[in-house]
Amino acid sequence: MKIKKIGISVLVFLAVFGTKVMGQDTNTISAPLVLDMVHHNPGEAPYQSIYNDPKVIKEMSYNGKVYFLFESPALAIDWESVDLDILPKGSEDRKWVDAKAKQIKQMHKACKAQDMKIFAMSDLVLFPKRLIAKYGIEETFGNPNDPLTEKLIRAQINEMFDQFPDLDGLVVRIGETYLHDAPYHLGAIDNKKSPEKTIIPLMQILKEEICEKRNKQLIFRTWGAFDVNLEDYLKVSDAIAPHKNLIISVKHCEGDFHRSNAFSKVIGQGRHPQIIEVQSAREYEGKGAYPNYIANGVIEGFEEHARMPEGQINSIKEFVETKPGLYAGIWTWSRGGGWNGPYIKDEMWCDLNSWVMAQWALHTDKSEEFIFNRYATERLHLKGDDISKFRKLALLSAEAVVRGRNSTFRDMNPWWTRDQGIAWPMVIKGELQQKRNLAQKDESVAKWKEIVKLAKSIDWENEATKNHAIGSAEYGLRLYTIYRTLVYMQHAEANGKEVKKWIKAYDKAWKNYNKLAEEYSTIATLYTQDYDRHIAKNANAIVDKLRGN
Repeated sequence: MKIKKIGISVLVFLAVFGTKVMGQDTNTISAPLVLDMVHHNPGEAPYQSIYNDPKVIKEMSYNGKVYFLFESPALAIDWESVDLDILPKGSEDRKWVDAKAKQIKQMHKACKAQDMKIFAMSDLVLFPKRLIAKYGIEETFGNPNDPLTEKLIRAQINEMFDQFPDLDGLVVRIGETYLHDAPYHLGAIDNKKSPEKTIIPLMQILKEEICEKRNKQLIFRTWGAFDVNLEDYLKVSDAIAPHKNLIISVKHCEGDFHRSNAFSKVIGQGRHPQIIEVQSAREYEGKGAYPNYIANGVIEGFEEHARMPEGQINSIKEFVETKPGLYAGIWTWSRGGGWNGPYIKDEMWCDLNSWVMAQWALHTDKSEEFIFNRYATERLHLKGDDISKFRKLALLSAEAVVRGRNSTFRDMNPWWTRDQGIAWPMVIKGELQQKRNLAQKDESVAKWKEIVKLAKSIDWENEATKNHAIGSAEYGLRLYTIYRTLVYMQHAEANGKEVKKWIKAYDKAWKNYNKLAEEYSTIATLYTQDYDRHIAKNANAIVDKLRGN
């Protein structure tokens, strides 16, 4: 499936059936928020993606777009209402800010032309370097309780909505601060995990300025702040009175987007509506380079979450069914997360996850399988047995990924492979855990072989789609074969036996993997043996040391 062709089937569908989907008029129904964001790699050129286009995501049933951190008006306001000397006209930083403002306004114009809601994700607290230096607040600007900081935050919010009137709301992040593409600004937040010192006072300021004063929407992210501690979450919920424009954003799993991480314990808790974050091209799982269908697990529940305590919500479907008043919608990251590659040429697999999540977000009374089958027929134009084959392929991919990168019992530290690199496997201790983990690596490769076989058996719509479906399935098989050899090698090294055997298997697996680009024209860029960004112990470096033993 070529990138430029994704979405054509939906255009045809709408042309035939109008704007009514599943018997409902999408222009008149009262719908939850269905948002998408392209998470560009910080410090790199933005992704070239069809999902940058508001028209494309509207056709997929999204009703709003979240612009990424470096597309936020927080970086593009002139601060003239506060002090003309903060960004003086003619200065390099003012020129940069004005250019950024022009770029953002063009983006907003395109979004409004599609009648889509516009949200900007912003790190707080984020101020121009000149402002921080002039007012001497280097040590205090990260504290929302500081009187001057509070005053400047309120001024910042006012300027953002005054200078960018098309903005419908802000998505606020305090768990991290990225400055890779913000050369004239600084960011800080003190005590980001403290409800009393930071989260509650900051949320109250933003609620007053955005929700009450402006009647705009505030989406406050829990990530990295109060997303894993239920007691802290409830403190925030109890302290902040609900408002129709205040929504809390929660990732569907605890921590980062790793399989085997627990389903979020804060989903369905408290008294504020929640929008659920879902990563479609998962940064720790190939970024769309190979089949990885996660929408079924997010909606219906991943297999590893079936062992959660009785009475605890373990899927988005259960959340909607048991706490419908708290369901505010779904927010997907159609692309991005993490750093560097792999870089995909074809968006087929992230399109599957994004489309299913967007459609289900509006029609939660329908099963995930019903939505999936619509995708297979309306988007891929599959027929007959090919629909069931495609579904089997997709569900197998979820099973293969969790077993190959971790296990269904979380027997590995999930950070051992990420982005385009592989670290030395980190396996928890215990004979049972070791044997179980090795067995699941065998199961993963077996499942990948079946995925390749299924991809080859389906009558795809065209040669381009066929080439990518088979090539990306082979990508998964060959990469997860490398994973398997490394986990077995780690086990052999720890037990003093058969290391040479697994080094030989490892070299063979890499040689086979590196042939992919010669065989398939649209596969993603490959993982590399020398990649070590955010990786403590590069696997290949350790293998090279073992060669001399």
